[in-house]
Amino acid sequence: MKKSALFLGVSVIVAGCASMTSGPQAIDWNKIPATKVTLFYPGQSSYEWLRSEAHAGAAKETARGDACVSCHDDPKEEQRQGSKILRGNHPLEPTAIAGKKNGYVDLAVQAAYDDKNAYLRFQWKTQNPYPGTEHQYLRFDGKEWKVYGFPKLDKVVQEGRQPGIYEDRMSIMIDDGKVPGFAQQGCWLTCHDGQRDMPKQFTKEDVAANALLTALKKSDVRKYLPETRGNPSDWKTGKSVEEIARIKEAGRFVDLIQWRAHRSHAVGMADDGFVLEFRNGDAGKDMFSGNADSKTHQPKFMWDEKKVGYKSITADQLRKGDHFLIREQNAVPFDPNAGWKVGDMVPDYLISREDAKGSAAENNAVASWKDGMWTVVIVRPLGLANSDDKTLKAGGVYNVGFAVHDDNITTRGHQVSYVKTLGIGAKADITAVKLN
Repeated sequence: MKKSALFLGVSVIVAGCASMTSGPQAIDWNKIPATKVTLFYPGQSSYEWLRSEAHAGAAKETARGDACVSCHDDPKEEQRQGSKILRGNHPLEPTAIAGKKNGYVDLAVQAAYDDKNAYLRFQWKTQNPYPGTEHQYLRFDGKEWKVYGFPKLDKVVQEGRQPGIYEDRMSIMIDDGKVPGFAQQGCWLTCHDGQRDMPKQFTKEDVAANALLTALKKSDVRKYLPETRGNPSDWKTGKSVEEIARIKEAGRFVDLIQWRAHRSHAVGMADDGFVLEFRNGDAGKDMFSGNADSKTHQPKFMWDEKKVGYKSITADQLRKGDHFLIREQNAVPFDPNAGWKVGDMVPDYLISREDAKGSAAENNAVASWKDGMWTVVIVRPLGLANSDDKTLKAGGVYNVGFAVHDDNITTRGHQVSYVKTLGIGAKADITAVKLN
C-alpha cells in the first residue's frame, strides 16, 4: 500500500466529534468511577432453554419471572460458565469454535452526562493482537465478484472454505422499565430458538410461510420480545402488525445501540435500533450500506487510488492497517474496466456519515485500540422523543445489558452480561456522574 486508509478514517472521526457539545475527549475519565462487569459466553442458551427441564432446577423459577442473578449470584460464576460452555461438547454449545479462547470478558464501564448527552465509556481486552476492524469483502475470481470472509460460526468457515472475517462490536440494550421481565432476565428475553445459529434454526420455507415476517418483508429470524408472539416460545406465532404497533406505542420495546468496529467506527458513530417483533433499525438511514449491486453483483464503489494509493487490496494485506471505504472521503464509483485481477478485493460495505439520517443517526462514538484494548465512548443525546428510542434523562434509572463480539464472530458467539442498572445521576449499579 502507498497510503493507509487509517488516516482517512481517523480524520472522519475527529470531524464527527467536532459536532458534539463538549465531547468525550474533554472528560477526565480518571475522575469517573469504573464498574467491572463480567461478560460470559452463553452458547445456545435461549428464552426457551431457560424454561426447559435442561435448565436443571431453575426452569419453574425462570418461567415465573425470577431474576437470573437470584441463582447466579457468585461473582466468579460468569467466568466458570463461559469457559465451560465455550469448550464445546456442551449441551449449550455443540460447536467448539477453532481458536476462540475467551469464555469471558471483563468490561470496565464508566458513565457521565451533561445537559445534552450521556457518555458511556467501555474498555475490554481483545483476544487477538490486532483490532477487529475488518469486515467481509467482495473478491474478484476472474469472472465475477463474490463475498469473501464470513463469521466463524458459519459452516463455510468451520469447513475451511472461507476465512473468518468479521468486525468487533460493542452493544447495549436499554429498558426503561416498560418491558415485562427485562429487569429480571435481560437479553435472554430476546434470544430464541429458531434464530440464526440457534437450535431449530429457521428455514427459508418457514419464513416464507410466516404471516408476520412476510408482512414485515423479512427473510430470516432475529431477536424478538416474547410479547410479540401468541406463544412466546414459538417465533412462528407472531401477532398482527396492528397489535405489535400498539405494543410499540406503549413503549414496550428494548433500545439497542451497536458500536461496530468497521461499519460505524470509521465515521465516529454507533448505530441505533430496537428489539420488538424483530431486531429493527431506527427510522432514517444507517451510516453503512451494502456495496454490491443487486443485479450485477459488482461493487458500487471502490477506493480512490489518487487519495489512498490503491483501488483494491488482496488477502495478504488484511489486518495491515484499516480498510474503510468511506463515500465522502476515499471512495469513487466502481469502474468495471479498471484492469481487475483475480484476488482483488473491495469492501462489501460502504460507510458514510453524511448519508446517515434521522433517528438511526443520533449516536456518536469515539474509539481507539491500543495495547490489545478497545476504548469506546458512546455519546447518546438526552431527551430523545422519537417513537423508536428510549429517552435518557437526568434522574432516570434504566435496565441495561451489555455484549461484546470479538474474534471474527457474530450471533451467539458473543459474550453477554446479566442485567445491570444505569442511573443518570441516580443511584444504580452504574451511576453516570454529572459533568461540571
